[in-house]
Amino acid sequence: MRILIRGAGDLASGIAYELWLEGHEILMTDIAVPLAVRRAVSLSRAVYEGEAQVEEAKGVLVHNLGEARRAIEKGDIPVIVDERALIRKEYQPEVLVDAIMAKRNTGTTIMDAPLVVGVGPGFTAGADCHFVIETKRGPALGKVIRTGSARPNTGIPGEVGGYTAERLIRASADGRMEPVAGIGDRVEKGQIVAYTGKVPVFARMSGVVRGMLQKDAVVTKGLKIGDIDAREIEAYCYQISDKARCIGRGVCQAVAIAASENVRTDAWKCFEDDGRTM
Repeated sequence: MRILIRGAGDLASGIAYELWLEGHEILMTDIAVPLAVRRAVSLSRAVYEGEAQVEEAKGVLVHNLGEARRAIEKGDIPVIVDERALIRKEYQPEVLVDAIMAKRNTGTTIMDAPLVVGVGPGFTAGADCHFVIETKRGPALGKVIRTGSARPNTGIPGEVGGYTAERLIRASADGRMEPVAGIGDRVEKGQIVAYTGKVPVFARMSGVVRGMLQKDAVVTKGLKIGDIDAREIEAYCYQISDKARCIGRGVCQAVAIAASENVRTDAWKCFEDDGRTM
């Protein structure tokens, strides 16, 4: 299927990867300056580096649909700067996945594609999308929700290696990002790991830096700019997380459910009336 994914951060990239493995055609959109902390496993990195390798998949920056189609033909995943995902009008996806992870709906509607999937809190299945995917860690992670919404955001990050809030690195001031520690580096509690607006940022725990924003990104005080992993296994920095994979499999299941149940929505009927089929 033709699938458009809004967002290209680490969770969106995990979703794209699982769909890509199943042979679907993927096009991703993102903002001009992506702020994905786990950028080593984020296809959004292609926006400022031109290409982004995430495990076996390669994301490439494109500027129009023609370039996107050529990238798809090569087996790559195109990423385009398009904050409002306006390319959907030209691309005409059969499935639209909103994986921006803004904790709210930033403009996606149930009429944007024959099948619309909202990832995480901020969406309501049956109202602004057809299915919602649960993103909260626990036994329901990756669950396909047919009616209602995902669990609300608590503001407390999930536990990794026995730590929650301590593992996050947050900007100490407004300004430009100046990393001191890089992804894969081991740091000690109290060590300076970055500067934001020329103000030092200190690690709140010891471990391996699993994520860090790119140099010169403009940030605001309190924004998440990095992530420390107490498990201290460097390989984890470059692997799609179990959470992202689980959410990705949930999206794959939603697509399969829609196909197997021959889901028909008003938008889908419009596609058929125009001579297009799923």
